[in-house]
Amino acid sequence: MHPPPVDSPPHPQPPGPHKATLAAAALALPSLLLLLLVAFSWDPLLDLDGDIARTTHRWAVDDPGLTHAFRILTDWVWDPWTMRAVGAAAVVWLMWRHRAWWLALWVAVTCALGTVVQQGLKSAIGRERPVWPDPVDSAHYAAFPSGHAMTATVVCGLLLWLLRLYGAGPALRRTALALAVVSVVGVGLTRVWLGVHWPSDVVGGWLLGALMVALAVASYERWPASGRP
Repeated sequence: MHPPPVDSPPHPQPPGPHKATLAAAALALPSLLLLLLVAFSWDPLLDLDGDIARTTHRWAVDDPGLTHAFRILTDWVWDPWTMRAVGAAAVVWLMWRHRAWWLALWVAVTCALGTVVQQGLKSAIGRERPVWPDPVDSAHYAAFPSGHAMTATVVCGLLLWLLRLYGAGPALRRTALALAVVSVVGVGLTRVWLGVHWPSDVVGGWLLGALMVALAVASYERWPASGRP
């Protein structure tokens, strides 16, 4: 006899009721502050960005082997489309394995909104990418925020939340956390190393991505139609 379809995890392990809301509030201020500093071209931030970018670009030019490895990682392993495919797989898993239609929709919409917010801010701020006489890589469209960093943060953050929600074991959660940290930090560092982003673009992507996840979790927990027990 098959159990009836449900739209919520069978053994949910949600965080405390206010943790996601507090996290969103804590992330909102630095996200907004950095956005304003970039939008108004605050000189100390631009100087710091320039100093770091020039140093890492020099390293990238001097070490073509490592630079090539970073290009493979950023263009294939941690590419936004790869991350979106992982998010889509999670959505399919929720619908097929657990019949969690509402939660699957929540994850899909959050990923889509992350892309919309990212592209909207790029268009509104219009920050130029670094330009080098001897580039080691290329990228198009505006720089802030980093799409690679933001997409990786949103997808990895949502996956960690789902593992917690479904009561995954400590070993699996620790492994997933380690992979998420390596992916999110790694993709940001490769974008700066390859000279296609300023450091603050990457930090902005991390902050905004984490904010999107916190808002998604907080709103899901409070939404009456989510089917949570």
